[in-house]
Amino acid sequence: MGELDGKVAFVSGAARGQGHAIVVRLAGEGARVVAGDVLVEELSTLDDELGDAVVTGELDVRERASWDALVRAGLDAFGRFDILVNNAGVLRAAPLARETAEMFEEVWRVNALGPFHGMQALLPALRDSGGVIVNTLSTAAVEVYVAHASYSASKAALRNLTRVAALELAPRGIRVNAVLPGPIDTPMVLSGDDPEKRDVLSRTPLGRIGVPGDIAEAVLYLVSDRASFVTGAELMVDGGMTLGPVPGGPRDAGPR
Repeated sequence: MGELDGKVAFVSGAARGQGHAIVVRLAGEGARVVAGDVLVEELSTLDDELGDAVVTGELDVRERASWDALVRAGLDAFGRFDILVNNAGVLRAAPLARETAEMFEEVWRVNALGPFHGMQALLPALRDSGGVIVNTLSTAAVEVYVAHASYSASKAALRNLTRVAALELAPRGIRVNAVLPGPIDTPMVLSGDDPEKRDVLSRTPLGRIGVPGDIAEAVLYLVSDRASFVTGAELMVDGGMTLGPVPGGPRDAGPR
């Protein structure tokens, strides 16, 4: 018996990195999962790994119609939803003076508007099941990083959106929480082979960079019955990075 037997989850940004790890971990505990991403070809690995336990499909989180289409496919396949994990996100680094309004808005549309669309699209199904929502924030939601104006602003916006949703949906029995990844070894954070950046990001108080499975375990806890009295919480998964500076550490290396 898995912790999530009989439950159905929807995970955005599921094709790789921590999204892929979240899907596999939830399915490993008995959940059936609808996995969406714009990287459709990379989603095929989940079909190979999980078979009938997963439905994969294209999801552009910026567009409500894209959410509605994949939600319908999930309901046709599994008949219900109990869990939403808003994991999709993009990272942009640019000095404020060189940031453009177009790119600022694009980052916001993925990182803040996307989860808003997701919560609205899944809300009717979650009302029926007394479900749970987990939004992926970042340490950038609570700290300031130079040259990351659009990213930090979008994650801070999602932080307050999560808090509003937790308060508003609690009377309906829907829990809403957030996970805040620190430096995690994903393609978004470490694109290609960059030993120097990897070394810098590894200088957390716990002495290592995080792995996608660290985030997947945090999400599993928040969506499970073990967290049945937890809503509006922010679970920091950063190796202690936000506790304070570590000599030679990644304080100016940007968000994760």
